[in-house]
Amino acid sequence: MLYQAIVFLPLIGALVAGLFGRMIGAKMCEYITCGLMVITAILSWIVFIDVGFAHTTAKVQILPWIQSGSLDINWALRIDTLTAVMLVVVNTVSTLVHVYSIGYMHHDPHRPRFFAYLSLFTFAMLMLITSDNLLQMFFGWEGVGLASYLLIGFWFKKPSANAASMKAFIVNRVGDFGFALGIFAIYMVFDTISLDQIFAGAQAQVGKTFTFLSWEVDILTTICLLLFMGAMGKSAQFLLHTWLPDAMEGPTPVSALIHAATMVTAGVFMVARLSPLFEITPDALTVVTAVGAITAFFAATVGLVQNDIKRVIAYSTCSQLGYMFVALGVGAYGAAIFHLFTHAFFKALLFLGAGSVIHAMSDEQDMRHMGGLYKMIPLTYAMMLIGTLALTGFPGFAGFFSKDAIIESAFAASNPVSMQAFYMLVFAAFLTSFYSWRLIFMTFHGRSRATPDVLSHVHESPNIMLIPLYILAIGAVVAGFIFGGYFFGHHYAEFWGKALFTSDGNNLVHEFHNVPLWVKLSPFIAMLLGLGLAWLYYIYNTSLPKITAKIFEPIYKFLLNKWYFDELYNVIFVKPALWLANILWKIGDMILIDGFVNGIASRSLDVTGKVKSMQSGYVYHYAFVMMIGLTALITYFVVTGGTGQ
Repeated sequence: MLYQAIVFLPLIGALVAGLFGRMIGAKMCEYITCGLMVITAILSWIVFIDVGFAHTTAKVQILPWIQSGSLDINWALRIDTLTAVMLVVVNTVSTLVHVYSIGYMHHDPHRPRFFAYLSLFTFAMLMLITSDNLLQMFFGWEGVGLASYLLIGFWFKKPSANAASMKAFIVNRVGDFGFALGIFAIYMVFDTISLDQIFAGAQAQVGKTFTFLSWEVDILTTICLLLFMGAMGKSAQFLLHTWLPDAMEGPTPVSALIHAATMVTAGVFMVARLSPLFEITPDALTVVTAVGAITAFFAATVGLVQNDIKRVIAYSTCSQLGYMFVALGVGAYGAAIFHLFTHAFFKALLFLGAGSVIHAMSDEQDMRHMGGLYKMIPLTYAMMLIGTLALTGFPGFAGFFSKDAIIESAFAASNPVSMQAFYMLVFAAFLTSFYSWRLIFMTFHGRSRATPDVLSHVHESPNIMLIPLYILAIGAVVAGFIFGGYFFGHHYAEFWGKALFTSDGNNLVHEFHNVPLWVKLSPFIAMLLGLGLAWLYYIYNTSLPKITAKIFEPIYKFLLNKWYFDELYNVIFVKPALWLANILWKIGDMILIDGFVNGIASRSLDVTGKVKSMQSGYVYHYAFVMMIGLTALITYFVVTGGTGQ
C-alpha cells in the first residue's frame, strides 16, 4: 500500500478540492491538499532510502487495463532507483510549492481550483514516472500537458495567460505526435509496449532496417528519434522551446512546479528510462547530444538580455535542460539524472525566491524597476544568493558537482559531437554566470529604481513562504556532495542497478575523473569570468549595458527577440494556417455550405412547405384522397386490360 498511497494521495486531494471546494472552503482545501502532499513527500523519501540504497526493485499491479489481441496491458507501478529518485524530486518540490502557495495565493478567490490543479498535475507526473509500459507513460505524459495548460492559463481572464496556455499546449502536441508515432513503431516492431519485453528484445533489432521512399532506414534509430521528438517538446529543447518562457504567465508557484522538477524533466526521465534503446543507437545519441548543446547555448544567450525576473530564470531552465540532454547523449545517464536532482532544488529555490521578490514589490516583475532590495528583504536575498551560487556552479554547492560531471563527461566521451558540446557547455556556463549575477545585482544591489509608492510597501514574505525556501536552500547546498558518489561516482553501479543501462564499452563513470586539469577548471573559470563581467557592468559602471547595447544593437535586438523564433514560426506556420482557414471559411463555409448546400435545403423547405399546407389533420380528408388514388389505379388497369400496355 506504500506505493499506491504515494501515487493516489495527490489525486484524492485534487478531487476533494476540485469537486467540494466551494462546499468546504478555500482554507480546508489548502489544508487537505498540502497535508496529503506532506505525507506523500515523506513516504517518497522512505522509498528512496529503501529502494535506492537497499538496491531493490518492485512492481505493483493495480488492475488489468487493456486486452485486445496480442496487446495485454496492466496498470502497474514500476518502482526502481530511477523511479525513487523522481518520486523524491517531484513530491518534495510539489509539497513545498503547495505550502508556499498558501501565502502567495492568499488573496486569490479561486484557491480551491488552484490547489486542485496543483495536485492533479502532481498525480499525472507520478503516473508518468511510475509507468511500467509506454501507454501508461503516455497517459501521464498527456496528463501533465493538460494540467500545465490549466495552470498556465489559471488567470484565464488575462488574454496573455490564455495565449500562453494555448501555445504550451499546441507546441507540446507537436512533440507528442512524434512520441505517439514512436510508441506505434515500437508496438509494430516488438509486438508489445511493456518496458521489460522491449528491453529484452532490443538487441535483436540492432542493424535491422525498413524501406522508406526507396531509402533503407535503421529501425531503432527511427524509433529513438521519434521518442526524442516527444522529449524535445516536453523538455523545451531547441526548435520546440518557444512555449517555455511564455509559461511565466501562470502564477509563480506554477513556474516553480513546471520548470524545476516536473513537466520539463519528463523528457529527460523518458530518455533515461529508455536507455536500453538509446544506448545501442549511436546515431540517435549524436542527435540528442547536438540538440542539447545547441539548447544550452541558445537559451543562455537569450537569458543575457531579458528584463523580466521570471523569464531570466525560465531561460536558465531551458539551458540547464540542454546540459542534461548532452549528458544523456554522451551516455552519462547518471550525470543527467544527478543534474536533474540538484537542479530541482536550486531552480525551485530561484523561482520561489523570485515570487517572494514579486510579492514584496507589489507584483512588479521588471528588474529595471527594482534595485537595492537586499536591505529590505534580507532573507529572500540570502535564499536567492544560495540558489545563484548553486546554479552557477560555485564550489561546494549542488550545481558545482552535477554540472561539472556533465562537462567533464562531454570531454571524455567518444560521441562524434561531444567535443563541440563540451566547448558550448563551457561557454554556456560563462553566460549562465553572467545573467544569473546580473539578476542578483539588478534586483538587490545598486540604487533603487522603484517608485516611492512601491518602495513604501516592500516587506519580507511571511514564514509560510519562507520555510519552503529554507528547505530548498538546504538541498541546493548539500545535495551535490552527499549524493554525488551514488548518482555518478564510486557507488554508481550498486546504486542504480539495472535502472539505467550502460553498454560494456561505456566507462564514462570512471573516465570523466581522468580528464586534464584545465578541463576540470574550465567551468570554474567560466563562472568567475561571468561573475566579474556582471559586477563590472551592473555594479562598477552601470552605464556600460546601454553603451554595449548601442554598439552591438543588431546582436542585442537579435537576442532580445529570442532569435526571432516566434516571428519565424508566425510566418511559416501561423499565417499559412490562418490563410487556409480563411479560404475554408469564405469558400468552403460561406459559398459551398451556406450558399449551395443550404440553398438546396432552403428550396426543399419551400416545396415541402407547400406539401405541408395540404395536410389538414382530418381523417376523412385522407380517406377521400386514398379513394381517389384507388379509383385512379382501378381505372388504369381496366383501360389497359391489366397488361400495363
